Formats: sequence, structure tokens, C-alpha cells
Amino acid sequence: MSPPDQRLFFLLQRTAHRLRLDADRRCLAAAGVTTAQLGALFAVHDHPGGLTQRELARILGLRESAVTSLAGRLAAAGLLTRGAHPGEHRAVMLRLSERGVAALRAAQPEIDRFNAELRARLGEHHAALAAALHALARDD
Repeated sequence: MSPPDQRLFFLLQRTAHRLRLDADRRCLAAAGVTTAQLGALFAVHDHPGGLTQRELARILGLRESAVTSLAGRLAAAGLLTRGAHPGEHRAVMLRLSERGVAALRAAQPEIDRFNAELRARLGEHHAALAAALHALARDD
């Protein structure tokens, strides 16, 4: 029997891809949105006064051009509203619409189930893995 694969980056990428596909399938069925879209909606939700696209890009770790496209799709779907920034004439403020709030509400039980299933599969290792992933994800 050969030892387990030790190419950690490859394993993380492969696992993240498989989990993202599963989570997307489930979130699309529950709320009609992907996990990437949910990430943006949750970020905007966490800032009730609204966010600029630049702020959203920073929070999500994406380029502004990617967030412009993502925000456009979410606004077209009626999940976000776009409005003028009160102090910056070129900035666009993003806020959740009622439909966006409803999508988050619809997705939350599925997200909770998905995370509970992951914790159960990881068993006693879930806390250590979560801590290690947080350490890897830090920006410092």
C-alpha cells in the first residue's frame, strides 16, 4: 500500500473544487445562487450601510473587475441594489435588496447542513483543520 498523497497544495485545490461543486449544487437548489454569489451577499449583509465595489473586492480577495461583473449579475438578478456613493461621485454603493435577504435566508439552512456534514466527516480533527486553514488564509 502506498503512503497517502503528500502534495498538500494539490490536495487542497482538489478538495476545494469538489466541495465548491457540491456546495454550489446545494445552494443553487435551495436559493438559486452559487457560493461565490452568497459570499458577496453575506459581505454586503454584514455592512448594512452598504459597501463600495472596491470594499467588496477587498473583503472577497478579488480584483475589482471581477467584483464589477459579479455585482452586475447580482443586481440584474434583483439580489443587490446599486446606488450613488454619498461622498465619492464615481463610487457605486451596493446594498442587499429584499430578494437578496430572502436568498440568504433560504440558503442558510443548507449552508448549516453542509458545514455540519463536514464537521462530522472530519470528526475530532475539524477544530485543528479549521485553525490551520485560518493560519494559512491570514494576510500577514
